[in-house]
Amino acid sequence: MSQFTRRNFIKAGAVLIATGAMAIEGKSIIEGTEDPRLVAIEIPLARLPAAWDGLTIVQLSDFHYDPHLTLVPIRKAIEITNVLRPDLIVLTGDFVTVPPFSKVFHTQRQAARVAEPCAAVLAQLNAPLGVFAILGNHDAASDPGFIVENLQANRIQPLRNRALPLEREGKRLWLAGVDDVLEGNPDLDLTFKAIPPDEAVIALVHEPDYARRVARHPVDLQLSGHSHGGQIVLPLIGPPYLPPLGRRYPKGLYRLGPLTIYTNVGLGTIRIPARVNCPPEVTLIKLRTAAQAKTSP
Repeated sequence: MSQFTRRNFIKAGAVLIATGAMAIEGKSIIEGTEDPRLVAIEIPLARLPAAWDGLTIVQLSDFHYDPHLTLVPIRKAIEITNVLRPDLIVLTGDFVTVPPFSKVFHTQRQAARVAEPCAAVLAQLNAPLGVFAILGNHDAASDPGFIVENLQANRIQPLRNRALPLEREGKRLWLAGVDDVLEGNPDLDLTFKAIPPDEAVIALVHEPDYARRVARHPVDLQLSGHSHGGQIVLPLIGPPYLPPLGRRYPKGLYRLGPLTIYTNVGLGTIRIPARVNCPPEVTLIKLRTAAQAKTSP
């Protein structure tokens, strides 16, 4: 956590005022957390083969499964996703939540237990090319082996420093997953080792700001989560807090040289069971070749 400066103190006070105002008006503090917003974007990739033009990907992220707080938006996101019928589904981490002071009391592994019901719910997701996942910092800090086992048992394929090719009409598109940066063992050289340098690559990386390292490799698109978009976004102030490695690219679409980055704001909440001006998100991405993107109206 960054140093708690006077500016952050003022921002924190604003959050308390805002949440207190909601309580005074008789509104639930969790209002705004249950209805995911569909964000649909087209992303042109210079190296995307023509055979893969129009590929649709749904990205879901930061579930922080809790049967009382986050199960409703997760179920709604699954319904939205299955109606969209995407070619591919990617889940960019944080299926569980490690509570504060868990390292002091040695309770990190207990936090991973909810991965079992979380994965069982996510098993309802369907896509012809499959459902793939990476771990987030909360997953890696709890019991990553248990989480991986439950994902695999529910037809969700985890990618940890691993890449695999998808093939269409003899043309390949690579999907790579990097182990969590903050709490795992990320290895970019190992992740991209098998990929020919002239083939298009989509990388799943939980922490978006790791893009500065990813950009040193021939990667076309990075899909991330982690930041929650700030979760609490105040008018004229913005988010009072963003996590480490979630501050440079906290929300939406960015470009870093030839690398395109998209950061999903997630479905769940953490620490405060509220979202202000930052609703949960289902992202529908359509990939386009550069030529097709230029001719689109």
